[in-house]
Amino acid sequence: RDEDPMSTTEPQQPTPTSTTPDVEPHGLAEATAAARPHWKRDVVIFLSGQTISLFGSMLVQYAVMWHITLETKSGVALALAAVFGFLPQAIVSIFGGVWADRVNRKALIIGADATIAASTLALAILMLNGMTDLWLIFVALAIRSTGAGIQMPAVSALIPQITLTEHLMRVNGINGSIQSAMALIAPAAAGALYALASLTAIFFVDVVTAAIGIGLLMLVAVPTIRNAAAEGTGYFTDLVEGVRYIAHHAFVRWLLVLFGVVFLLTVAPSYLTPLMVARTFGDEVWKLTVLELAFSIGMVIGGIVIAVWGGTKNRVAMIVVSSVLFGVLSIALGLSTNLWVFFGFMFLVGIAVPFFSTPSMTLLQETVEPERQGRVFGFVGIVMAVAMPIGMVVFGPLADQFSVEILLVAAGILMFLVIATAVLVPAGRRAMHAANAATGPARDALVEES
Repeated sequence: RDEDPMSTTEPQQPTPTSTTPDVEPHGLAEATAAARPHWKRDVVIFLSGQTISLFGSMLVQYAVMWHITLETKSGVALALAAVFGFLPQAIVSIFGGVWADRVNRKALIIGADATIAASTLALAILMLNGMTDLWLIFVALAIRSTGAGIQMPAVSALIPQITLTEHLMRVNGINGSIQSAMALIAPAAAGALYALASLTAIFFVDVVTAAIGIGLLMLVAVPTIRNAAAEGTGYFTDLVEGVRYIAHHAFVRWLLVLFGVVFLLTVAPSYLTPLMVARTFGDEVWKLTVLELAFSIGMVIGGIVIAVWGGTKNRVAMIVVSSVLFGVLSIALGLSTNLWVFFGFMFLVGIAVPFFSTPSMTLLQETVEPERQGRVFGFVGIVMAVAMPIGMVVFGPLADQFSVEILLVAAGILMFLVIATAVLVPAGRRAMHAANAATGPARDALVEES
């Protein structure tokens, strides 16, 4: 990733072995995948292992929140759980991104998964021995969040390393559908296990799923991108270079800013719609359940459509159109007067999410040099990790001063303004044009001189 981003040097073919040799970084995504006759097998094994591991992690996530709620009935305790569960990931993601560019990504994912599983196992053993203090759970949440901050950039950067470029959109769509499906299955499974067994039983399930995920990942050969020690570059040198790269990479800068703002504005539908349902349509539990199901099922269907269809070649157009659709649907939600119409719009919001997130991730994987992807996805992790707490801080108090309907309409209007600014400013137009071309002089234009 310390290669000149404007270089047009032809890539060298890496050796597809089970070891982790150092290889030439530029063009590695295409070279590595092309040298893998069994790349589909590797992708299936990798995604299967991540799915199993994710299932266990989500079981713990839901069960811990329910346990804290039932045992303490304290809003402060839940707030602390959110802080310990998300803040470490936001802080560590940037460092995790640097590690993903310096060491073998497969080893990094395995190490993070193993650390998370070990902390969960330790907590389970302590609780079985009568140590049920809340601070122990917070410590475990912080360790798990730290592991996620290390793991996420490595996973995002590893996918294009083992996938043919022309199939990235489909693979990302499949991965998104799997994550959405887990959001449907995990709560029900966690509830059943928590009711029939105990919190510690769920912890042991998580340890087992992590072990299975690690075992499957061991079957995938993943070469090391670069040898930082041999190049003589220090850790903080890589960190500063990554920040400088993002600051001067026209499209990455444009997309990260857009991603952050859109992600923040879509927090409104995510966190205010249950409140609107309770205030406007009634606080029956089934209504809130249908609301969440409508959104989650929509995301699953949207991901499946992307996986089967593969999307358009113009990734930027998909991002812009889906962002506009977010604005339209936010206003529609705010103006809804019928409960089932409201559910229908929420279903459409769910469908629209993969049409924004999948091409966004795919474009970063396609346009960012493989040896810099870890650091770039580290910043993406920060955006995703801080969006929820910021959204809660901003929209929560406003919802006590204004109706949710007004806030949803305002969020939709703001979305239109954001998209109009992003596509009309000259820098935005240049970045989008270069990203669509992705090769030759247009790709070179993605990086601006400081």
